[in-house]
Amino acid sequence: MRWMIFAAALTIASTGQAASVYKWVDAQGVTHFDAQPPTGQQAQQINVQQPPPVAAPPPPADDGAAQQRAIDQKVKNQIKMQEAKRAGNCETLRTNLAQLQNNPRVREQVGGESRRLTEETRKTRIEETERAISELCR
Repeated sequence: MRWMIFAAALTIASTGQAASVYKWVDAQGVTHFDAQPPTGQQAQQINVQQPPPVAAPPPPADDGAAQQRAIDQKVKNQIKMQEAKRAGNCETLRTNLAQLQNNPRVREQVGGESRRLTEETRKTRIEETERAISELCR
């Protein structure tokens, strides 16, 4: 089977290389074509041109599917980063809340000076922190 395909391909390739073909009609009225003209008969020379090379097919229309997948992946990565940042913020808020609830003598740095929070300020901060946790940390 391979030999037949090879022979057919070789035949097709060699006939395409012929510069010209001769055509004539014999005494019985049969039309002949050959690479060499017949001896003693009138033959018409036919110029055979190589067919133009087949252009490569255009790439399949992607209709933006690959671009959409890239955008989707970028959005997913951004969401993951935001979730990680939010989780870190929640952990910080919970730590601050635990410090405010468990330590009545909380100090804060203001302008390079350390000062103690009043009980009212501490309770306000506890409420603010609890509210932030309930809004941000689900």
